[in-house]
Amino acid sequence: MEVFSFLCLLFSLLPSLFLYYHRSTSNRKTHGHHKDFKTYPLIGMLLEFLRNRNRFLDWTTQVLGDCPTNTSAFHRPGNIHGVITANPANVEHVLKSNFENYPKGEQFIVRLQDFLGKGIFNSDGELWKLQRKTASYEFNTKSLRIFIMENVRVELYTRLIPMLTEAVQSHRILDLQDILEQLSFDNICKLAFNFEPGCLGGTRKTGTEFMRAFENAATLNAGRFLYAVPFLWRVKKALNIGSGATLRKSISIVHEFADTIIRNRLESGADNNEDDLLSRFIGKDENSTEFLRDIVISFILTGRDSTSSALSWFFWLLCFNPEVEQNILKELKEIRSRNRKTIGDSYSMEELRDMNYLHAAIS
Repeated sequence: MEVFSFLCLLFSLLPSLFLYYHRSTSNRKTHGHHKDFKTYPLIGMLLEFLRNRNRFLDWTTQVLGDCPTNTSAFHRPGNIHGVITANPANVEHVLKSNFENYPKGEQFIVRLQDFLGKGIFNSDGELWKLQRKTASYEFNTKSLRIFIMENVRVELYTRLIPMLTEAVQSHRILDLQDILEQLSFDNICKLAFNFEPGCLGGTRKTGTEFMRAFENAATLNAGRFLYAVPFLWRVKKALNIGSGATLRKSISIVHEFADTIIRNRLESGADNNEDDLLSRFIGKDENSTEFLRDIVISFILTGRDSTSSALSWFFWLLCFNPEVEQNILKELKEIRSRNRKTIGDSYSMEELRDMNYLHAAIS
């Protein structure tokens, strides 16, 4: 009886195995060998995933770079499947031109809920639209642009430039990405919440502690998508062990910091001051303290990581393209001469608009 059952199972699988073999060989003929994520019957790409999970970005970048469209489907046990892409046209289609057709979905939202709550990066539909509309209005105001110019100028002259100058004089090596993260973090807190964390230069211990906790929380939370056993993160969370315990502690520090920002804004009379993003959300009576916390965390995430990552890669690329660096310096020199400025003077918004080559290089 057991042999008969086994034969029935084998024959029922044969059509699937044949189709899998046919598709695999046709893909290799079309795209060349190893031009896609390796998949196996029943387990999908699980073996390759386990082999490369500690170098996930390098692995996926390599695979997608070999794909003709820089896009590939993936399958894992537990009904986990999807498409991963590094094609700018696809990214634009998903995030811009057809955004409403691509909700984040329950699997995504549940995994990030502890950290991001109902913030803009972890919400769909009307909740997302509310945050997007409020934020876009704030970030397009003239007063905000003036505030950005002044705040960045103060940060540069009182913190960043003295730090770099001291490092040159003492021949000290600095981690540029770490410094740019601190600079971006201070800027987004001041810009969005009118709060000064003093992280750059370590002038405030609480700001530095928060940044470390924020980094840990973001990394561990994203790691929930990389578990070979999909529900394992739930077990660790429930038992408060391993990465589950570390994540809980980090999120607690992040929440405490965000609550401090909200408390300070409420005590300072946010309703009478609409110069920052948080005040616009506080002005809406239906928003709870917990929702305001989600907003704070989400905008710190977008303001810190996106800016610091872009600038880190920009300076890294400049090191390998000295002719681009010289062209940028030439453009700055021409603008200085035209406006009778000297090296070290700050630029106005109008002068920034004249930096076409610099804009192109950053883009």
